[in-house]
Amino acid sequence: MPDRTWWGDSAALVAGDSWLASNFAGMASSLVLVETQADGAVRVVTLNRPEKRNALNAEMLTEIQALFTAEPSADERVTVIRAIGKSFCAGVDLKERDTNGMAGSASAIEEMLHSIAMYPLPVIAVVQGDAIAGGNELALHCDLVVASDAARFGMSLAQIGLAPTWFLANKIMEVGGPVFAREMLLIGDPVSSTRMADLGMILRAVPAAELPSDAQVLIDRLAANAPLSLRAMKAVLTRQMQFRDGIEHADVDAMVEAARQSQDAKRGIAARLAGGTASFEGN
Repeated sequence: MPDRTWWGDSAALVAGDSWLASNFAGMASSLVLVETQADGAVRVVTLNRPEKRNALNAEMLTEIQALFTAEPSADERVTVIRAIGKSFCAGVDLKERDTNGMAGSASAIEEMLHSIAMYPLPVIAVVQGDAIAGGNELALHCDLVVASDAARFGMSLAQIGLAPTWFLANKIMEVGGPVFAREMLLIGDPVSSTRMADLGMILRAVPAAELPSDAQVLIDRLAANAPLSLRAMKAVLTRQMQFRDGIEHADVDAMVEAARQSQDAKRGIAARLAGGTASFEGN
């Protein structure tokens, strides 16, 4: 095997790395690649659906959840989530939303994201391109996010007639606060990674050419830390953010579901898939 870091060649990453396709063979599905580095201390999970902007289908949601539900190996210290192609992740695949088991995709993506948030060791998102909707949530459910300054983050659901569930909106409120949460959710336009970093929503945004080396420094730092300390701190931080879990929200859930089942949602999704913009009628 060639001598490579966890990242490999950054130019190949954007183009679609054929080395990854051949050398990850048999380690996971072709859409979610898994490798361990540094004698098992670093696990790398790679989204490999660049032709679909790494949109998450049912297979990917199930596999990622399984990867973060399993107990870490004794040697593991940190997991990295990254992606191949120009986009980090475009969220749930809209073309499969109501087919192939994706009708309940809100629950499926929530379960996957919850498994990442509850994973007992640190998870780093290395975001080389746009992270939109479920892709935005995927990045923000990681413990630390390092992004290219060319990347953007966004929740465009209002622009296609959908609304985030309580669980998904909760994460935006947690990391961004009420003012920014309103901007990201109600307006729906993407936000630059540099602004996200300035607001403290991600760890930092760096020039694209520096992303591999910058992320490597962070990964090495975490991998060198004491594993029992990492587990304890992750548990403390996770528990401290669970105070909202007891808030009643059945009425809000009903409103979100009504939006998901609406004719406006059908119009919005159809228009987005066609590359256009929908006109909404409130039904």
